[in-house]
Amino acid sequence: MFDRPLTTRPARWAAWRDSLFVDHAIFRAVWTNFAEVVPGRVYRANHPTPFHLARFARQRRLRTLVNLRGHRQCGSDALSRDAAPRIGLAHVDMAFESRGAPHRDRILRFAGLYREIAFPMLMHCKSGADRAGLASALVVMFEGGTTHEALKQLSWRFGHFNRSRTGILDAFFWRYRAEAEGRLPFMDWVRDEYDEVALKRDFVAGRLSSFLTDTVLRRE
Repeated sequence: MFDRPLTTRPARWAAWRDSLFVDHAIFRAVWTNFAEVVPGRVYRANHPTPFHLARFARQRRLRTLVNLRGHRQCGSDALSRDAAPRIGLAHVDMAFESRGAPHRDRILRFAGLYREIAFPMLMHCKSGADRAGLASALVVMFEGGTTHEALKQLSWRFGHFNRSRTGILDAFFWRYRAEAEGRLPFMDWVRDEYDEVALKRDFVAGRLSSFLTDTVLRRE
């Protein structure tokens, strides 16, 4: 756990140690799954290092960084919060979870946020696979896309496995497709008909895939 201001050189080094070796940023320092969601407007990635964040901001003229992890006591969080304003980015927290049925109130909050923030924006979680996939799929729906298009954001190429516990995110969009697509706009369904409890009750995850994501990869 890291929870101190980056006001001294020792504190900054401590944040880097925590980020690299506890939060696994040593892998993200050499590999990123940065991708475009909406051309020129919305991008997604795993948790960027300050170097990657500065490069993305310069190349894509970013104005907002959306943190899908929420405020966490870790070095990666401290470093990106410190870097964002220096680069000229607004830093916004929009926490999602990856292993439970998406919460209606969080989807509604994200929809409101999406109407107000400055674009282009970059969204990140830890690995850029599950929560980034959910948020990106939601953005596709906000933009008038179909569930077929949205589900492309929840893909193995980003590191997402729909047979694990994180597959409940795919099941959320499958449920909308089965219950209301073509009959009711997506946000109307979320607000008026979506049943979180029923989705959680009905979803069954694969044991092997869950072991891979939860124990081997140690996803949040």
